Amino acid sequence: MKLSELFVKDAMIMNLTTTSKDETLQALANSFHQTGGVSDTEAYVKALQAREAQSTTGVGDEIAIPHAQHESIEKAAIIFGKSEAGIDWASFDGQDAKLIFMIAAPTGGGNEHLQALAGLSSILMKPEAKAALLKATTPEEVVAIFASYEEEKEETKATVEETADTKDDVYILAVTACPTGIAHTFMAEEKLKQAAAKAGYKIKVETNGQGGINNKLTKKDIEEATAIIVAADKQVEMARFDGRPTIITKVADGINKADELVERAAKADAHIYHHQGASESVEESDEANESLGRQFYKHLMNGVSHMLPFVVAGGILIAVSFIWGINSANPDHASYNPIAQTINLMGGLSFAMMLPILAGFIGQSIADRPGLVIGFMGGVFANPGVMAAYAGGTGVFKDAVSSGFLGALVAGFLAGAIVKFLQKAFSWLPKSLEGLKPIFIYPVLGVAIMGALMLFVVNGPMGAVMNGLTGAISAIPQEYTFLLGFVVGGMMSIDMGGPINKAAYVTGTALVTAANGAGSNVMAAVMVGGMVPPLAIALAATFNKNLWDEQQRSSAFVNYVMGAAFITEGAIPFAASNPVRVIPSLALGAGVAGALSMMFNCVSKVPHGGLFAVAVGGVTNPLQYIIAWLVGGVVGALMLNVLLPKKNK
Repeated sequence: MKLSELFVKDAMIMNLTTTSKDETLQALANSFHQTGGVSDTEAYVKALQAREAQSTTGVGDEIAIPHAQHESIEKAAIIFGKSEAGIDWASFDGQDAKLIFMIAAPTGGGNEHLQALAGLSSILMKPEAKAALLKATTPEEVVAIFASYEEEKEETKATVEETADTKDDVYILAVTACPTGIAHTFMAEEKLKQAAAKAGYKIKVETNGQGGINNKLTKKDIEEATAIIVAADKQVEMARFDGRPTIITKVADGINKADELVERAAKADAHIYHHQGASESVEESDEANESLGRQFYKHLMNGVSHMLPFVVAGGILIAVSFIWGINSANPDHASYNPIAQTINLMGGLSFAMMLPILAGFIGQSIADRPGLVIGFMGGVFANPGVMAAYAGGTGVFKDAVSSGFLGALVAGFLAGAIVKFLQKAFSWLPKSLEGLKPIFIYPVLGVAIMGALMLFVVNGPMGAVMNGLTGAISAIPQEYTFLLGFVVGGMMSIDMGGPINKAAYVTGTALVTAANGAGSNVMAAVMVGGMVPPLAIALAATFNKNLWDEQQRSSAFVNYVMGAAFITEGAIPFAASNPVRVIPSLALGAGVAGALSMMFNCVSKVPHGGLFAVAVGGVTNPLQYIIAWLVGGVVGALMLNVLLPKKNK
């Protein structure tokens, strides 16, 4: 079926008056329902919202492509809507969506909706197509625009087929892939094709989409290629490119830097790719061009992001077990409750997984799958108490030092280094034994080396540093802790998700893991500091309508929820509009909140959750903690009113 035939003209809304994403989805679904396309509108809207919760369908450049399948839909369709003012769709480039293409597909109806997504993405990448759609005033014009590009595509395809045997000096191959395998995969494909056509180069692009691999590169293609571009944010088949000039980068560069990538490929300006064992990851893209600091940060965040759910689960479950009493999990105490003990044990086991997960995924980020098992065991070795428990509480490791979070962090990077060392050490083995490396040589020797280093070299010094850090913070007199709270709270608001923010956050997380369920007052100050910026923005927009224009003000109100959920990034668009005045205001408010949290001796048992963690007992002194958050938000909002112009439009 042609793309133009999927549009439902009677359901199009050419002048959307909605102001939010949810309102727009509801309006388009209602319009589709009126044409008989969907019978259960409410369920379909929920399916659309569930897809948005996975990741935004705002693909950028003022375009959004929401999509979902549902059993009440009879056949695949596209419902178009246009907004003159634009709608906040949390797009990757921050632009509001003006062209909305809602794709509806029946459950089990094959890949029609995925094919529609691919076709849409390709056409919408053409600037002239977008310009024509923005000018269109009737449904007929919209359909005609897509029909014209489909005809053009057929003509181009025929021309390419006629000249397929011609030999060009430059032949570029490309692979595009994104985690969801939908819009960005095909947008990168189209951009790379446009860049090659403009430069006069022949190109073939393989897409690793949700519906599988399309236009797969052949062995002949690879042999004849000048160079290969791999623009991907997920694993793709890499072994086939061994010995070929290969540019490995993220899928966003395939969209935003297509011209540059094509020119580099045409000149064969790329490293020769050497495949290592079973590693298929493309996330190590162009590490030679990254600074050591950037590489360290990337690997660390991979470990921390995978570890956080275990910390949250452990902290929340332990907090819930206290409902029956602070000692209710202790069988020897009068308040003992078996349910409390069970929940407490679940939380404790979740905490026990934190260090292995942290080290394992740092190792995986550096050395892919071989680094995972070695890093995972390094995290286990960072806590010799686990080994002592396995041995029945006796033996040589009974009183060994635990290095905790810092030890696991070191173990993660050691895992990557150990794999790299083993790869070089056994590079002499014949290719017939290549499969032996990742399943036997690397794990056996790697775990043995990791164990020796952690138990006899790393644990002692790192344990001393960890104990010194926690001891130093505990030794700060109560009357001075507000200074520490002010600093870490303010750090959360300076770059909101950047290195300074992450430095404070990782420190708080380290102290939570070291406490093993007891919590940390520094973590409480860090979390409340990160909750303040969105709240300050929302309060400022509520009480002064002249700080931002109407569109920004509408999106500001969502920050009430973001602040409560500890999503600091909700304040970024507002900080970007006037950083010199906004960031100091937010940092002051966050610092005040962090200081008050420390003065109230609030302790957080979890590193995330915001008010939701407070509600289930994840933070002590909850009333004072909420007061600290509100006061910080008010201080930030007042500063915004003082520093920002009366009419910042």
